[in-house]
Amino acid sequence: MRLRRCRSCGIYTLRERCPSCGGETSSPHPPRFSPLDPYGKYRRMLKKEVEGGGDGSKVPEGPPG
Repeated sequence: MRLRRCRSCGIYTLRERCPSCGGETSSPHPPRFSPLDPYGKYRRMLKKEVEGGGDGSKVPEGPPG
C-alpha cells in the first residue's frame, strides 16, 4: 500500500479512487532521479511541445511590454 493523491480534489488516500469525489488517484511522489536518465530526451521534447511549438519557439503569453 502506498499513499495516493486525488487528481481532482487533492485529497490523500490509500485507495485507487478518491473516497470524497470518486476521482482517479495517482502517486504524489516524483519519479526517482537517475544520472543516466534514459527517457530525459523524450521528456524534454514533450515539454517543448507543451510549452509552445515543437520547433523550439515559445508562444507569447500576453501583449508585449
